[in-house]
Amino acid sequence: MNWIDTTIFYHIYPLGLCGVQSHNDFSQPPVDRLDELHPWLEHMAAMGINGLYIGPLFESVWHGYDTVDYYNIDRRLGTNQSFARFAAQAHALGIKVVLDAVFNHVGRGFWAFRDVLEKRQTSQFCDWFSGLKFEGDNSYHDGLTYEGWAGHESLVKLNLNNEEVRSHLFGAVKQWIDEYQIDGLRLDAADVMDKDFLSALAGFSKNLKEDFWLMGEVVHGDYTAWAQPGRLDSVTNYIAYKGLYSSFNDHNMFEIAYTLQQQFGANGKMLDLGLYSFADNHDVSRVASMLKDPAELLALYVLMFSMPGIPSIYYGSEFGVRGRKEDQDAALRPALNLNELLAHGERLDLYEALKKLIKIRKQHPSFFDGAYRQLLLSNEQFAFSRDLQSGFAVTVINAADHAVSIDIPLDGNQTHYTDLMDETASYEAHDGHLYIEMPPSSAKWLMA
Repeated sequence: MNWIDTTIFYHIYPLGLCGVQSHNDFSQPPVDRLDELHPWLEHMAAMGINGLYIGPLFESVWHGYDTVDYYNIDRRLGTNQSFARFAAQAHALGIKVVLDAVFNHVGRGFWAFRDVLEKRQTSQFCDWFSGLKFEGDNSYHDGLTYEGWAGHESLVKLNLNNEEVRSHLFGAVKQWIDEYQIDGLRLDAADVMDKDFLSALAGFSKNLKEDFWLMGEVVHGDYTAWAQPGRLDSVTNYIAYKGLYSSFNDHNMFEIAYTLQQQFGANGKMLDLGLYSFADNHDVSRVASMLKDPAELLALYVLMFSMPGIPSIYYGSEFGVRGRKEDQDAALRPALNLNELLAHGERLDLYEALKKLIKIRKQHPSFFDGAYRQLLLSNEQFAFSRDLQSGFAVTVINAADHAVSIDIPLDGNQTHYTDLMDETASYEAHDGHLYIEMPPSSAKWLMA
């Protein structure tokens, strides 16, 4: 078993959490703000978190996804030495470290692109950038055009088939492994990246570190085109992401149930993939702002933590932090005071419940290795099991705003079920059926 199989991630967007200025002033000396995040590592460990996805971290113009230097930490966050201290502390606490790798594009301040702007056709780096043409013009009036990510000219697309580009990026990966002992990468915009590059990156990185984990940001499409042997190990499960909250909002559990059946049912397309599960992240509205009924927040996390995949928590969402995606992403990426949240967070009940969920999940292999099997489905109720030969766990969701009695059909001879979230409660099955009373907007984890 690989370390990733039992990992629960915490996701930090450091430029936001550290409250840095929006635009980098390259004339200023580094500020060791990463040192201020060490208490967050202790917070993760106290929750039972054993994986950290953090980034972007490297020198950039604005938001981190416009890299100008892959070999140095963004001066607004600190120095290479301050990140080395941070990574060492994470590892000392038993937390694996996965970095945001922005390899599809760079910022206009990237040194090789500046050389092109200065020397034009005579620059030795012309072939480093996709679609570069010295004709026409762009919105910056450079007298040239090039391909940008999703049409954004501030994000200059790299030519990942160029061997010098690959060597430059792979050299950065080697430095990150050698200096920080990182355990994996989350690849930004993987869904538009050259797949041969991804395969080459996998071969290079796993030769340096055999259990190195590669996860790609993929929104739509057949995930198996990216996550497959010799390429990526995982991708972001955006397909299930929407159903996690809209199934509750619309009182339509068929939505998330359909997705899980298609992905992980007996004939599912993703049976052997450990997809990255999330309720929110730095690019989408906070789940506490998306749910119409805040009382359903815990039930949503129970569902996410028990469905197949690698679960994650976006920083602050364990306290019910809110934020909607509008024209700018700042509301999704706020600076937060950990001590204030621990003392006065809006949803301290959720925080305590998540600690319990994490502990339970880590104790029961069914939740990370059991086969998925749908047991019951209606508009507002949903039950499924995660089956192992040694026993199975049952997740029951009631999305109604009132209490209900549920009749769950079961296969097998198991008759006694323990409520993992309430050790004082247990249930008996009769004639292959489990009858259970469910409070409004609630979820239960049962173990046979």
